Amino acid sequence: MTVAMAANVGHAESKTIDGREIVDVFVPNQDGYPAIRIPSIVTTHQGTLLAFAEGRQGGDHSENDLIMKRSTDNGSTWSDVVILNEQGQLSLNNPQAVVLESGRVLLMYQRSKLGEHKASDGYGPDSYFTFIQTSDDDGQSWSDPRDVSEQVKRELIVTSVAAGPGIGIVLNHGPKKGRILMPMNQGPFNNWRVYAAYSDDHGTTWHIGDVAPGDGKGHGNEVQMVELSDGRVMLNARTQGKGSTKNRKIAISNDGGQSWSPLRIDEALIDPTCQAAILRYSWPSEGKSRIVFSNPASETKRENGVLRLSYDEGVSWPNEVTIYREGFAYSCLTRLQNDRIGVLFERDGYKAISFTAIGLDELESFASVSPSSSDDKETN
Repeated sequence: MTVAMAANVGHAESKTIDGREIVDVFVPNQDGYPAIRIPSIVTTHQGTLLAFAEGRQGGDHSENDLIMKRSTDNGSTWSDVVILNEQGQLSLNNPQAVVLESGRVLLMYQRSKLGEHKASDGYGPDSYFTFIQTSDDDGQSWSDPRDVSEQVKRELIVTSVAAGPGIGIVLNHGPKKGRILMPMNQGPFNNWRVYAAYSDDHGTTWHIGDVAPGDGKGHGNEVQMVELSDGRVMLNARTQGKGSTKNRKIAISNDGGQSWSPLRIDEALIDPTCQAAILRYSWPSEGKSRIVFSNPASETKRENGVLRLSYDEGVSWPNEVTIYREGFAYSCLTRLQNDRIGVLFERDGYKAISFTAIGLDELESFASVSPSSSDDKETN
């Protein structure tokens, strides 16, 4: 068992912007890294918030560490930075966490040597590897990393793999109840496909689901998944590559993430080519079916972060509120134990990974309006 060790003293700065309280969770340089990106957040059964990210020495495939902070007061204050794994000059990427029925927290991520452009297939030194760490005490200590690469990555042709990034889910209904789904995408670069890695034995062993068939309009890349009220699963993916549009892609699985309908454009969800977050907030048995979704609601730039609400399993999104008007990139959602929605998001050109909490009553009181966009195109 690896005990989580603090890297340096953290600092949670709170500010009010456009009437919303924003808390900076990870701050580059201040938290010991020149850059910090790629947020993941979960709420444990005890109500603790665990926030994960990549502590970077540079870009996507620099000497990146996997880091974490904890909050025991619904995100008002945060612990010091904790290093969960560092492997020298190798790069650790794509944190994706999930809370299991037992209360165990499972974290999946990748390790690479050369980055996505130069990665090889197979399981040699130049390929991508996938690791899992778990915690049974609300993130206070963690297991040693366990290599599950051959269980979640196809051996031939596939080069890079990426978990999410964001969160995994545990199915609540149907014959696959209890199955863990970890949303994944695979390379080669510029020929991405999305699929689920899944486990039916609480994360002990893993299996590789089918890739979602393409629609000829670009590729699905970074992906998240949500269980629908009838037991089906919907994926929601970043659109990227030749022929893509500035919209999210979705697909449906009728067999617990093993296979998928063809990807199709969701015209209601515009996107500047970015990661996004989707979360089941409540089931019909809790009064209403509610799914929430966050992304930069722009066709041209990573800005105008919006939280949307669907009552009809993601068919329409009649309610929305602005999370943060300025620079808004990757995000992750969690339901807090005080019935608010926690949003962990990258802001203002990756100046910080920040947290805010939005009440369900606020979201349900605002009908959707057409999101604004900018003329400045985001290219990566």
